[in-house]
Amino acid sequence: MTATCVILDIGGVLEITPETGWVQRWEERLELPLGTVHDRMRDVWRAGSVGSISEREVHEQVAVRLGLDGPQGQAFMAELWAEYLGTPNEDLIDYVRGLHGRCRLGILSNSFVGARERESTLYHFDELVEQIVYSHEIGIEKPDLRAFEIACANLNVRPENCLFIDDVEVNVEAARAAGMQAHLFEDNTRTIRRIAAHLDAGPLAPDRVPLA
Repeated sequence: MTATCVILDIGGVLEITPETGWVQRWEERLELPLGTVHDRMRDVWRAGSVGSISEREVHEQVAVRLGLDGPQGQAFMAELWAEYLGTPNEDLIDYVRGLHGRCRLGILSNSFVGARERESTLYHFDELVEQIVYSHEIGIEKPDLRAFEIACANLNVRPENCLFIDDVEVNVEAARAAGMQAHLFEDNTRTIRRIAAHLDAGPLAPDRVPLA
């Protein structure tokens, strides 16, 4: 329980995920008003993010709600995943890979049904860290404090000895509320510097105050 730990988000941190405009392209293709796709699919996206719907059911709902045939549905989902998965943040991934043996390593990610299989195949995150906590597998999304508690428990580490890295401010604030140290990802240079400082400091004694 005294080990130093680093836990990272995926999208926007380990993956570079700019918006691709795929939803707007589909709305134009289907001659739908702007915003229609998300309006019709909002509850399905939510269900997929907490695992209360299967990937097959997502495909079925996409077809029914947007009036897509089989090939169209497959193309729609392919574009969804292309934006979701983005491209790997190679420099940060290489740095984290070099931390093996120096600290406990984990991932905590708001996700979607099917993410583990695709990210393991493409980016091998299951080999990069010891534990991956996906929202669609635990039924809880950040910034719910329980998500951070589960991540720490799975790694058998104390929250105050964990540095959590995310690109969303509300999640960073929630991690701090859960007793963790936290860093807002803005670029690789500052993030790597913050991780190095965390590792140099080592595990905190119970009466020490963690850095922000």
